[in-house]
Amino acid sequence: MYDAGLQETNPPYAIFLGSFGAACAIIFPALGAAYGTAMSGMGIAQMAMAKPEMLMKSLIPVVMAGIIAIYGLVVSVLIAGSINEDYSIHDSYVHLGAGLSVGLPGLAGGFAIGIAGDAGVRGTGQQPRLFVGMILILIFAEVLGLYGLIVAIYLYTKM
Repeated sequence: MYDAGLQETNPPYAIFLGSFGAACAIIFPALGAAYGTAMSGMGIAQMAMAKPEMLMKSLIPVVMAGIIAIYGLVVSVLIAGSINEDYSIHDSYVHLGAGLSVGLPGLAGGFAIGIAGDAGVRGTGQQPRLFVGMILILIFAEVLGLYGLIVAIYLYTKM
């Protein structure tokens, strides 16, 4: 039986949009985290050849890149858990916005951590006093993903 009123508020593509929001929430931060891990890992490998005793201190950028992926995972699970057969078009657009809100800053934050982590680790290998400065720069790169998480959770709870 066809119900025109139900079709307007719950169109078939609403589930697609919400699912796409969940996908964006996990894919983009994971891409950023992968890039951050790879770039920082190259710097760590280069630095560890000259100063192997600094290897454990140099893993901080890799850990920070992984945290960005966790932000996306949290929002993706929240969105995916909300999708059901009574899923409205309003909810789907809010979830798409929330997914993009955490996804794109997560991607940017991962890129920033990768570039700053690579340069910071190599610089710290040559001058250990640069370590604190590297950590501060990495924190500012990480906070980009955190801002995206805050906006995404705010959007998710405003439904």
